[in-house]
Amino acid sequence: DETQTLAERKANRTGQPIENPIFPEGVDPKGRPYADLRWHNFKNMGSAKDMYQIVDEHVFAHMHALAEGSTHAAHMEDARLTIPTPALLQKVVDGLDAIPMADRDTKGDVYEYMLSKIATAGQNGQFRTPRHIIQLMVNMWQPAPDDLMCDPASGTCGFMVAASEYIRDNHPETFTDPAKLEHFHTKMFNGFDFDNTMLRIGSMNLQLHGVQNPSIAYRDSLAEDADKDAEAYSLILANPPFAGSLDYEGTSKDLLQVVKTKKTELLFMALFLRLLKPGGRAAVIVPDGVLFGSTKAHKELRRMLVEDQKLDGIISLPSGVFKPYAGVSTAILLFTKTNSGGTDNVWFYDLQADGLSLDDKRTPLLEEAKLGAIPTE
Repeated sequence: DETQTLAERKANRTGQPIENPIFPEGVDPKGRPYADLRWHNFKNMGSAKDMYQIVDEHVFAHMHALAEGSTHAAHMEDARLTIPTPALLQKVVDGLDAIPMADRDTKGDVYEYMLSKIATAGQNGQFRTPRHIIQLMVNMWQPAPDDLMCDPASGTCGFMVAASEYIRDNHPETFTDPAKLEHFHTKMFNGFDFDNTMLRIGSMNLQLHGVQNPSIAYRDSLAEDADKDAEAYSLILANPPFAGSLDYEGTSKDLLQVVKTKKTELLFMALFLRLLKPGGRAAVIVPDGVLFGSTKAHKELRRMLVEDQKLDGIISLPSGVFKPYAGVSTAILLFTKTNSGGTDNVWFYDLQADGLSLDDKRTPLLEEAKLGAIPTE
């Protein structure tokens, strides 16, 4: 509704018609005026029963019809209403309406708050990377408006959201230059996942943070066609799945040539090196095994990082960072793809506390102003 309202204002100013309106004039195929589907009209409907019918029968059908236009609409294609009663829907609408949603931040925060309440790991072991760890990684590599960013295990798309916010805060010129703006909305953010629910959650997360048509696609990143984006990206920020092992048959032969292993964390590292263009940089979370494992594959991967590429830094994270999901010890690897070495000194940092308790509760130990990736003083 907000996007359409903006387009209408622009059309009134310029006298040009709206291209691809979200809500056309007239009625939908089931005879309901499209105007009824717009939030500002919908929230003022008299009866809860009527609202329920609109969402159940018309809104989702309309989303499916929009699926031609964007990856976001395509992920919403098999979405359905799971709120059980009209009365509960009415409560949700009233609750959302009471929150001042004028700015993008609030919408994103509401959504991230809801995600934090789904505190179970996904079927494939996905869980949310804590927001302050993501912000730390984004601030280390400082995304630029001309970057092409990829997260091959995108989940809820937290890394891309944080990178988009970084650009908003640090590169306001992006939003006044039409070419940069087009790049930001359509090409800059690329994510893959092979869980449809995660794709939908991640796509919605970016949408609510103001990225209009990112490329969020269904793909098993380690499967056969893994190298079709070889050397396509200049920045990778990711927290790939670890402690998993794959069968050799389904795994990309190109990746297995780099590291002969079934371990997902090593295969993902090989994939990151493949996806980055020379000069591209990466910040990725890996289990401690990548740093200290003694198998042939572990050693070969470390040799490649240090001798063939440029390993910039390693940040060791305390083992409670991912609680309540997992207590695994992890580290952030920061490296640049050079294909010609360049590792001189590696900056090691032992992070012993992140401002939150390291038990399952993860209670903040400092006041809000002192938490986060970059202290103001």
